[in-house]
Amino acid sequence: MDPILHVDALTKRFEAGAPPVLDRVGFEVEDGEIFAILGPSGCGKTTTLRCIAGVEPVTEGTIRMQDRVLDGPDRHLPAEQRGIGLVFQNYALFPHLSVRENVMFGLKDRPTEERVRRADEVLDMVGLTDLHERSPQHLSGGQQQRVALARTLAPEPDLILLDEPFSNLDALLRQETRQEVRELLKSTGMSAVLVTHNQEEALSFADRLAVMRGGQLDQIGPPEEVYYQPRTLFVAQFLGRTNLLLSQAAG
Repeated sequence: MDPILHVDALTKRFEAGAPPVLDRVGFEVEDGEIFAILGPSGCGKTTTLRCIAGVEPVTEGTIRMQDRVLDGPDRHLPAEQRGIGLVFQNYALFPHLSVRENVMFGLKDRPTEERVRRADEVLDMVGLTDLHERSPQHLSGGQQQRVALARTLAPEPDLILLDEPFSNLDALLRQETRQEVRELLKSTGMSAVLVTHNQEEALSFADRLAVMRGGQLDQIGPPEEVYYQPRTLFVAQFLGRTNLLLSQAAG
């Protein structure tokens, strides 16, 4: 089966002639896989996500969803036609709408009865059925995160993008919510791309991860492999405490 997402030689410049923010970035996401892009602030991971979502035009390279070209030479498919859901860092919930109405917002092209049914269905999936009439400001941070996820799941996208989704939660709630979201994605078979600067988050949440530095990917692989077999000094130091032994090859 073809990967759900294929990114090839993705390059992004914000001005002509400027150094690239992304420099020939390439990776694939398999169907049902949770893929993480891990790196320090300013390395280009959120720009990568925005290019995949279609809200940032690509300078060079190709982005494909299975057999559909989203970005390529003389090709840029608008964000609303990509079948991709995006969960924002600040959740982007509407304070004047109820929980159910927030979830229904992304289903405007469907009859009202179907919108209500689908909203209640995904709210049940995220365990918020009893809170459907509440306003977002009366929910905890973890509950708001689940509403944002439910709203993203409601239109049944082919891929979900998660932009630092747990960074606004305290440590204990972050761990609980992270586990809940992972279990939900796995139970629905949804493919997802997470971007984060948090090493623990990427290592515990993703099936595979890519470590990004300066607009390039240093290493891609399963979390255990990347942690125990780093290919560069940066990856070794960024992922945790490191014992470095200086040596010189002989012979």
